Amino acid sequence: METSQILTGWGRTRPSRAIVRGPMNPSALQELVASRPARGVLGRGAGQSYGDAAQNLDGHVVMPVTRPWVELDVAAATLRASASATVADVLAESVPHGLVLPVLPGTRRLTMGGAVAADVHGKNQREDGSIAAWLDEIELIDGSGELRTLTPDSDPEAFHATAGGMGLTGIMLAVKIRMMPVRSTMMQVTSCQMANLDGLLAALNHARDRYSVAWVDTTASGRSLGRGIVETGDHLAGPDPLREPDGLAYRAPRARRAPAVPFCPVTPLSARCFNSVWFSRAAEGETMVTGLPAFFHRLDAVDGWNRAVGPRGLIQYQFAVPEGGESVIARALETVQQYRCAPFLGTLKRFGQASKGPLSFPMPGWSLAIDMPAGRPGLKPALAGLDREVSAAGGRVYLAKDARLGRAAFDAMYGPQTAWRAARARLDPDGVFQSDLGRRLGLCGE
Repeated sequence: METSQILTGWGRTRPSRAIVRGPMNPSALQELVASRPARGVLGRGAGQSYGDAAQNLDGHVVMPVTRPWVELDVAAATLRASASATVADVLAESVPHGLVLPVLPGTRRLTMGGAVAADVHGKNQREDGSIAAWLDEIELIDGSGELRTLTPDSDPEAFHATAGGMGLTGIMLAVKIRMMPVRSTMMQVTSCQMANLDGLLAALNHARDRYSVAWVDTTASGRSLGRGIVETGDHLAGPDPLREPDGLAYRAPRARRAPAVPFCPVTPLSARCFNSVWFSRAAEGETMVTGLPAFFHRLDAVDGWNRAVGPRGLIQYQFAVPEGGESVIARALETVQQYRCAPFLGTLKRFGQASKGPLSFPMPGWSLAIDMPAGRPGLKPALAGLDREVSAAGGRVYLAKDARLGRAAFDAMYGPQTAWRAARARLDPDGVFQSDLGRRLGLCGE
């Protein structure tokens, strides 16, 4: 069965209509791809990319690609999962056996196919890299309709073009990933206030726990510019007898449904009030024990919170800059304030080794993400200026969060992408796999 649907990303800023079908069995998928339909085909996960990465105007979108399933090999500490299985599906199966995903993104709703397509990172990127570093196999249907199994040894060019390739090299069916052993689902987390950006950067730079992240007050200025709260943590060394009396388990709490509001409640004043209250309520130095959902997936506590930003949606501007580019972080915070973009949420991470994927986002250095309502009049010139500064510093914008980058700015950040384009041409010589993002950035057909 197929239907015509208007699709958006999580930010709800660039809707487009596509022919949607799914789930499909592999043979039906192969037939669809081999038919080379006009405007192409794209696999879609849970729609958690902020922009138009999982949309295909007037083309075909398969959603979900297949039915979700998870197969765990406890002895080998590996897991095979369908591309449509979510992070929550995987954790529910693996945690009782003392295994977790080695990279946990910011939402449990993300599918495994989406995670690999974006080569997602987590709060432990500095220590453990992005998800591509833990992948053993990617099963996908290529542009001729052939079923392939890609590994980093058998076909490294195709493998690394697909991990982070935003779904433009094939339709993923399943992935195999090495898991991380843990003895507890509980986390020991230490949080600490920092009075300005220098303190925040220093605290992240000196963090020694596996996981670290900083919440940034995106509205603070002057001497308080970039103030925030640093959180560092790791899994407990053993089961918590009070919180885990019956053994390890993963139970995602029931989320509260956010209301859809007919106007945007986020203004420079309300953003400042929210950030000030958040900062003032944080302890100057506190250690606590908390569970996986509270530490990794805090925003999932409110279902559909993106609707509460108003009918025009939201933009997340996430960029990475290399060592020595710290001044761009300060400039970004100053710019979104200067243009009255009403930044209401900011997250800062320290990055380590880059992935081998040509389109993968992380690089050694720093990453800042800023959430803003999409309807602010100063947003477009503010972000255009930041694109130039990020590019000049040798940085890049995260494609999985992007909804508005131009082709020239993309080329300046990511380069000509000769290796990626060669791998895509080999996997998809007829250009079957298409997306709105791909066309916007010149990665696929017009």
